[in-house]
Amino acid sequence: MSMSVGQRARQLVLVLLGVVALVGGTTPALAATAGPSSDTARHDRTYLALGDSVPFGYIGNRPDLYPDPHNLVGWPNYVADELELRLRNASCPGETTDSFIDATAQSNGCENRLDSDIGYRDLYPLHVTYEGSQLDYAVRTLDDGHRVRLVTLQLGANDGFICVATNACATPEGLAALTAHVQANLDRILSTLRDEGHYGGRIAVVTYYALDYTDPAGLAFIQAVNQAMIAAAEANKAVVADGFNAFRSRALAAGGTSIAAGLVYPNDIHPTAKGHRLLARAVERAVGH
Repeated sequence: MSMSVGQRARQLVLVLLGVVALVGGTTPALAATAGPSSDTARHDRTYLALGDSVPFGYIGNRPDLYPDPHNLVGWPNYVADELELRLRNASCPGETTDSFIDATAQSNGCENRLDSDIGYRDLYPLHVTYEGSQLDYAVRTLDDGHRVRLVTLQLGANDGFICVATNACATPEGLAALTAHVQANLDRILSTLRDEGHYGGRIAVVTYYALDYTDPAGLAFIQAVNQAMIAAAEANKAVVADGFNAFRSRALAAGGTSIAAGLVYPNDIHPTAKGHRLLARAVERAVGH
């Protein structure tokens, strides 16, 4: 049976990793006690995690968990535990590269949505509390003498989600415009962390995994976003943590899908604890641990 345009768009959306509560079904809860604590003091050595729903530890269709951010354990928690760093996780579900820079800009659920001015930050607490944009918070943190030893960034998928939802990526030209936009914003973000945050330490940019490693169209789309991230990282002396290949072999061994491999929750696009641990290992390898 051939798919409609709307069905094709939905399929592409599921490849991207934004904040999604659009699919049905019951998603298993991530045990809050299963992962390391995000508020464990690690002397004065700080790790600043930035990005969207994936580093946040978001789980779709589990709003009962959202009032307490400790219920949501992402890969930065495992990195902080392994490297013995105090975690400041500023990520926000639904953050785009635009809203990361300007909190009044279009997000995909963090500050607002395409169909609403109400976002996650209006309804639920983040892992850390701050006013203004995530970039402003990051610069303040870096510049305030918190002895930051590591910064990670996973951001850009929600730009793609919006691009698909608005049909702006229906042509090769539209996809090229998306990747150029993501790269330009990430370049601005990373250079701001370096220049205004006066930060010369380790930054790792974490690429996105695919839901289905046998789907050529989906792979082309997510790889385009990842290439934009890689280019921005290289331009700003950041290392790349390969989230794409972190899932690939296990997904292929399970028939191609990250869900079948147990790395992503069923009826969701966000990682399980097993998936988060693989992303954490990719970060640890990239930063030389």
